[in-house]
Parts: sequence; C-alpha cells; structure tokens
Amino acid sequence: MKFMKLGSKSDTFQSDGNNDRYVASELASDIIVSVGDVKFYLHKFPLLSKSAHLQNLISLSNEANMGEVQISDIPGGTSAFEICAKFCYGMTVTLNAYNVIAARCAAEYLRMNETIEKGNLIYKIDVFLSSGIFRSWKDSIILLQTSKSMLPVAEDLKVVSHCIESIANKACVDVSKVDWSYTYNWKNLPEENVIDSNQNEIRTRPVPKDWWVEDICELEVDMYKSVIANIKTKAVHSNEVIGEALKAYAYRKLPNFSKSMIQTGDMSKHRLIVETIVWLLPAEKGSVSGRFLLKLLKAAFFVESEERTREELIRRIGQQLEEASVTDILIPAPDGETKTHDNSVVQTMVREFLKKDDNAEIGSVGGGEVEGIRKTGILADASKLMVAKLIDGYLAEIAKDHNLPLSDFIDLAELVSGISRPAHDGLYRAIDTYLKEHPGISKGERKRICKLMNCRKLSVNACMHAVQNERLPMRVVVQVLYFEQVRSAASSGTSTPDIPKRIKDLNNGSNGSSTSRTTNPVDHMDAVATAEELMALRKELSSLRLSNGVGGSFKDEDIKSSTDKVVLGKMKGLLKSKKSFLKLLVSKWGQGENSGSDSSESIGSANPEEAKSTPSRNRRHSVS
Repeated sequence: MKFMKLGSKSDTFQSDGNNDRYVASELASDIIVSVGDVKFYLHKFPLLSKSAHLQNLISLSNEANMGEVQISDIPGGTSAFEICAKFCYGMTVTLNAYNVIAARCAAEYLRMNETIEKGNLIYKIDVFLSSGIFRSWKDSIILLQTSKSMLPVAEDLKVVSHCIESIANKACVDVSKVDWSYTYNWKNLPEENVIDSNQNEIRTRPVPKDWWVEDICELEVDMYKSVIANIKTKAVHSNEVIGEALKAYAYRKLPNFSKSMIQTGDMSKHRLIVETIVWLLPAEKGSVSGRFLLKLLKAAFFVESEERTREELIRRIGQQLEEASVTDILIPAPDGETKTHDNSVVQTMVREFLKKDDNAEIGSVGGGEVEGIRKTGILADASKLMVAKLIDGYLAEIAKDHNLPLSDFIDLAELVSGISRPAHDGLYRAIDTYLKEHPGISKGERKRICKLMNCRKLSVNACMHAVQNERLPMRVVVQVLYFEQVRSAASSGTSTPDIPKRIKDLNNGSNGSSTSRTTNPVDHMDAVATAEELMALRKELSSLRLSNGVGGSFKDEDIKSSTDKVVLGKMKGLLKSKKSFLKLLVSKWGQGENSGSDSSESIGSANPEEAKSTPSRNRRHSVS
C-alpha cells in the first residue's frame, strides 16, 4: 500500500477522556474548535497561517466566547480535522488510501490551498493521489470504496472520476504489462505452475484476461456500475469477459445466489444490485450463460424488481433457452396462487425462443471458413430439439402439481408441438404423470391431453408401458398396438399386417360419413382401459420383460439398443398373437368395417378437429 508522511515534529495531541483534545505545549491555547461533540484546544497562529476558512471564523467569533468556533459539517468529521490540525502544527501525519480522501475533502473545506501558503495540504495531497494512489491498482479500489462517505464533495473535487478512470485504464491494459498484485481464483486456470527441473525455477502463470474481476467486486454497487460502464466504453474486453465480471459480482454480493435464492436482508440494496447487473449486461447473446440469467431472474422475482427488469431477463433467456435445465426453469408461482410454479413465465420464454432468427451465420465448419452457410440445418434443429426435450421434462415435473390446470399443461406442450423430434417418450411420461396425479379429470380432458403425443414416435419400452397403462384411453392402446405391429412388419421385411379397416381408420384419422348405430365405437375406444381388458396382455408383457431383464417401469433414458432388439423381436410375436385382440375390438362394433360409424382422428394427427360421437358404453368386454 502506498503512503505519504507529512511533517517532522512528534505527535503531541492528547485527550483527557472527556471528548477534549489539546496540544501538549507550554503555551496556553487561545482558540477552541468544536467539531461535533469533540472540542480541540488549539493555538491561533499555526491554524490561521494555513486555513482561510478558520481565519474567517475566528475573525467573526465573539471575544466573550474565548474565541470558540463551531465546525459541524466538515467532511470526514473529527478524524479528518485532526489530520489537518496536525499538519498545521508540523506534526507527523501518515496518509494512505484509507484516510487520504477524507483529509482531501476536509482540507478543501478549510481552504488549505496555495493562496494561503505554498506547499499547503491540498497541494501535497493532490501530488500523492496522482503519483501514488492512482498508480496503484489496489489502492485505487480502496480509495474509491472509502469515497462513498465523502460524497458529493469527492465527486465535486473530481477525485472519484479520476479514480474510476484509473481503475478502468488498468483493467484494460495489455495483460503482458500487468506487473502488480491482484486477487484471482487460480483454480480456474490450467495447471502451469510447475518446476522446471533444468533451471530449478518456477514458471509463472500467464495473466488471464479477467484478472481484474475479483478485486472490483469489493466496490459498492454504484461505484461498481461506474467502473464497468467505463470499461465497456473502451471496447477492449470481449462481452464474455464483461459477463464473467457481472457473474462474479452477483455471486459475491447476493447472498445464497448460487442456490437461486436470496437470504433476507436489505431488499432495496439487493434489488439495486440485480437491476444494475441487468442494466450492465452486454447486448450480445452469449455474453453470460442462460443458467446465470435464470438465477438472476429468480433473484429479480424474490427482491421484487421492476417489471421491465424481469421482462428483459425473460427476453434474453428465451434467446438461449436451449442452455437451461428443468431445475433452472422451475420458477415459484407468485404469492396467492394455488399452483406451485409460474408456468406463464416459461411460456413467454418459449415464445421468445421460437422468435429467434434461424438464419444466423455459422462461423466455421470443420475448421474452415464457410461463407454463406446459414444456421437452418443441424445447429438450429439441435437447439430446437433441446428446447423440446427441456419442455417435455418440465411438463413431467409440473404434472405432479395437483393444482395445475390442464390448460397450462396443454398450452405449453402445444408451443413446442411444431418442433419435430424423433421420440415422444418424454411427452408420454409427462402425460402419464399428469393422468396419474389427476385421476378425476373427465373423459374429454383425458382424450385432449393424449392428443398431444404421436404414438408412432414411442420407443419399444414406451409401447410396452403404454399397452399396460390403465390410465390411457383404449384408443391410445389400440394405436400403440397398431403402430408397433406395422413397425414389426417393416423391420422383418414382410408386408404390413392385414389390419381391419376400422382400426386403420382410427389410426389414420379418417372420418366416416354415415351415422352410428346404437353405440359409437369411437366413443367406446375413448374410455379408459380396464384391468380385465388388459389382463392377458399385461401377463404376457410382464413375462417378456422378466425374461429379458427389462425393468418394470418405463425409463427412456435407460433404453439400450441391444435390449431394444431383443424386446422388439419378441414384441413382433406378441403383437401377431394379438391380432385376435384387435379383431375382437372391432367385432364389438357390430359389423366391423361396414358399421359406418364416425371414427376419430389419431393421437398423432395434425388435425385439431375432434369428431363428434355419442356416449360410450358403461363397460367393455374383457380380452382373455
């Protein structure tokens, strides 16, 4: 730390313990200077020779008051005045980064300038600031931090602006010229501090571009804001480095930020920090991670930041939503709502994501420069696929909420329905979870939620789970069996099995034109599968899983290709044996293909129209 000593006489200031200070001298004091509650018993001559303000006060004072003057508003208070008084007596005074700003402001207040005496206190302090403090990295930060109590005087004296400029200039200097000490979390660097066996020396680590980030985290938010804004104007550091600085500040200043929550404390202060960080974020996408933005959004909700702050964060998150995880987007619902999570925020994020320009340029492919290639292929599709998978996982999580409205579930699922994905296992898991946690929903609602998934895109394990799932409408079970039978035939190289036309119509979404008879087969298929109807199928599938080591529960992430092949092979035989099951379903409709009743669209159909039907029977025949 830089310091400067002024004066050469010994310090003879003493205190009697009653807030009285005096100078040990044979001469009696002839002036009393009251600074707040403390009285200084001093001598006129040394003070008047260096302070124009004290000259005016003493000339106006009444002799009846023994020359007592009142100074109640001096910057820095008692300690700053004592430094100035000791300088007047020529006593030794040590200035450093912690006290120099207070001394400078007090000297300005007392008008200890060059017009009174050459080499006065203001001149000496200014020399120390320019030649010492502003040239020292850490001293500049300490000075800026301590100047807060001196505002607005320190700003008027340009000390704060000079200090900010000094810090910003050093933060932007070429790393090869950084030869001063700084604080840095070295564990983030590769291990390069190794001993050279030939030279018996320690090779020093290179200076990282963000070497300055941790030190300026010591600043209060207003000073920090000024420093970062100054650094950004110099356009030396990349947006990623600025983003790292903001991230470090959030983790340092917001308690428990790493856990996406903020402990109780000064809410107004925390709100200012959150809003300042958002204001300082570089405009370019990718300057900070999506996960950091989501933590910041949760903090913004917690400290009740302004609406525009939250909207800006949601917009930015939507631009890089593919980086998030399910846990990241689980945002608590506002107070007073019965549901657990704020699903409207996630919907807004998805809408922002879907508004992204898919024609962003690809910088390079395979290490070579490629001109004119647009991000309409693999990269854009990968991002969309990640978001679709993210929302499927999110739906499975919020489906556990007993107070979740069906409309919230469907609205969010439909937002990503246009994103083509190879498998709908995740969506099936979410739907199954919702049906399990909401057993009281109506037949129409059950049908509506099941229409979200495409049965053609279920894996073997998902199909095995679905055909046993008593929560699903029978139409879904039939479709799964049909598509699996078609898939089995295709994989074996045989022709598509001869499926009754009524089943084909159900799965192709064709609509009949004639009216139904006494009962409508489509309505009958909408009913939930009963235990009796699936009893035989469940037994055979259970024995199939046990013989091949397949678990009893559906976990798409655990599916292995080798297991799929084995299960698929046996599934073929199983489904062939179930042709009688399908035909029996059709036989219950009366005259099979000639019944003429309306058939509804398939679950995988893109047509949103629902065919009208009459009420279903109360019970189906069991299949044994």
